[in-house]
Amino acid sequence: MTQDPIRILVVDDTVTYRKIVTDILKDVDDFEVIGAAANGKIALQKIQQFKPDIITLDLEMPELDGIGLLKEIKKQNIQVGTIMLSAFTTKGAESTVAALELGAFDFVVKPNDLDIEANKQSLRTHLIPKIRIYARTINIKRQASQKPAPASVSKPKKLTDEVIRRMTDVITGVKNRPEIVVLGISTGGPQSLTKMLPELPADFPLPILIVQHMPPMFTASLAQDLNKKCNLTVSEGFQGQQVLPGHIIIAPGGKQMKVQKTLAQTTIVVNDDPPENNCRPAVDYLFRSAAHSYGGNVIGVIMTGMGYDGKLGCKLLKRRGAIIVAQNEETCVVYGMPKQPIEEGIADVIAPLDKIANTINQLSRSGVALCR
Repeated sequence: MTQDPIRILVVDDTVTYRKIVTDILKDVDDFEVIGAAANGKIALQKIQQFKPDIITLDLEMPELDGIGLLKEIKKQNIQVGTIMLSAFTTKGAESTVAALELGAFDFVVKPNDLDIEANKQSLRTHLIPKIRIYARTINIKRQASQKPAPASVSKPKKLTDEVIRRMTDVITGVKNRPEIVVLGISTGGPQSLTKMLPELPADFPLPILIVQHMPPMFTASLAQDLNKKCNLTVSEGFQGQQVLPGHIIIAPGGKQMKVQKTLAQTTIVVNDDPPENNCRPAVDYLFRSAAHSYGGNVIGVIMTGMGYDGKLGCKLLKRRGAIIVAQNEETCVVYGMPKQPIEEGIADVIAPLDKIANTINQLSRSGVALCR
């Protein structure tokens, strides 16, 4: 039984880019480009009329820009996925972060090579897989919601406050005292971090180091935006930066970031070490350094994202005695990165997005109190 094609609307005010994107997507057998729009106002009409599965969306457009269109989509509760085509500029990065926080699925940086064929190849390489991941994720969620559980198999219970509380109580009985939180996240990250991190109180006792898969400039914009919304100080990491309690440090895009602990102080190391899992920054790289510097005195958090970056880092932390917190499948935008730690039994706590901050907060305080 053949699946229906993925219906796509191309939205961009530039004729050249509309044609490039349309030509690329038309070449894919199971994609159907149902139309194009030169601005958000026209796009909104076409979305309502043709009901695409996903739109590729430019940010800077006349009449109604990309951010304005996303606000309308959210306001009208229109079910459509969005992949942003973002300019590699500071302004483009700021707008992209805002778009992701509004619910855009992901983004692709617009290539600006003088060679049009090179631009096409770059877009083809980065855009098509993200459309496929979105379609696969939506199909899985639809099938899961429609498929009744077999009579002989009971549905897994959803996590409740009581379940999480009991799990937390058990975990805080371990002998290791948490000294730092390390967190890995990818697709769906900006939106999830915007919901989760502001829930942490101003007196949160530990430093938090984060790898969010993003290119340069975009992580700086994310850090600046989160700093305005959080009770804690949020910054993009830099070489030699001191790691302090109550501070959140986001790995800079295009660089590797690790933590280095000495008798005198604990600092951030930023360098050009090779990518791991095709990622720079990489979750495994950061987690490995945390295991080396802190042993088991770590809370490792793995959240929404495609791929498996963080799997080996979680294993290493777990072997050292660290606590692993994983986001549950139902609240992940893409259930990739947390999947293997959960299925392999590495995760100590499996929590929905709206419970992760509270779980981390309880773990940090209970662990400290236990060892006094």
